Amino acid sequence: MGRMRKKSDLPSKICETCGLPFTWRKKWERDWDSVRYCSERCRRSKSKSA
Repeated sequence: MGRMRKKSDLPSKICETCGLPFTWRKKWERDWDSVRYCSERCRRSKSKSA
């Protein structure tokens, strides 16, 4: 099994829609470089925000 990491050691980004920080998730492992939104809700409402 892989080494467990503390949440503070994981990479993070700022959501383009809501502006809040979010951290790396296992499901984004393959395409972390292209992740721009913290949630499906933010991704769907991307055109509604400033």
